Amino acid sequence: MSNVIEVKNLTKSYKEIKALNDLSFEVTEGEILGLLGPNGSGKSTTINCILSLLKYDEGSITVFGKDMKPDSYDIKAKLGVVFQDVAVFDELTVYENIDYFCGLYIKDKATRKKYVEEAIDLVSLSEFKKFYPKKLSGGLLRRLNIACGIAHKPKLIFLDEPTVAVDPQSRNSILEGIMKLRDMGATIVYTTHYMEEVEMICDRVIIIDKGHVLASGTTDELKRLAKIDEKIIVEANSFDSKYIEEIKSFKAVHSADYKERVLTVSYKEGADNLVKIIEYLKKNHIKYSRVYSERPTLNDVFLELTGKELRD
Repeated sequence: MSNVIEVKNLTKSYKEIKALNDLSFEVTEGEILGLLGPNGSGKSTTINCILSLLKYDEGSITVFGKDMKPDSYDIKAKLGVVFQDVAVFDELTVYENIDYFCGLYIKDKATRKKYVEEAIDLVSLSEFKKFYPKKLSGGLLRRLNIACGIAHKPKLIFLDEPTVAVDPQSRNSILEGIMKLRDMGATIVYTTHYMEEVEMICDRVIIIDKGHVLASGTTDELKRLAKIDEKIIVEANSFDSKYIEEIKSFKAVHSADYKERVLTVSYKEGADNLVKIIEYLKKNHIKYSRVYSERPTLNDVFLELTGKELRD
């Protein structure tokens, strides 16, 4: 597969702050790439540089094999951009909004009508064609925002937090639509603060912080970077600190933390950890509502690499 985007040694500074620090990565044709990082990590600066909305100090950016410049209109015609802030016209209906944005690229009326209808179907807005934006829920409004950005069938799509503050039904519809776009041949760069979405739809993930890449790979490859092999979760209304200290001394325990009525015990390795914890709880007559084991998550890796939660 060829590279749709190639970013090499990108550097961008704001006075004394280096937002991008020798940043390099590629986006492969036909993939959904998750671009992750805590707030202030350089994600927005990176996207704005790729879109040529922002000048950078050093490095190079190619899109579809060509240098990306402010006047690269042939490249920009193949792009679809959906920013986090909804940008539609309140005085136009759902259909009219999508038709307007599609018309910026598609002049043939018959083709445009076909594309608009397909975009409406993709985001499941068929029954809302004649609605004005102010009559739509937050989730429907975000679906409209996406339809406006992708109706002209771009080959490369940037989606910035498209599911923020939406209801579960709209979120599922949006995620299904994104995967359909990928299956139809689009390449997608996706940013989000929801790790479960990354695991659900992203083919590959790049984690950046302080303007450079910390790790990249599939979600399974990144999970193998975790320092822990297993986590055991104990849900208990109370947990005496002396028991936590004793558990910390167990063989292969990496850490043990009790927060919000949940004890999380992380293990570097070992077998039968769950059995041993249950036996310990029974021996010390510790009451709990639930205890279970889980493998390291992508969020565990993210926290280890950046020292922050994704939503920080």
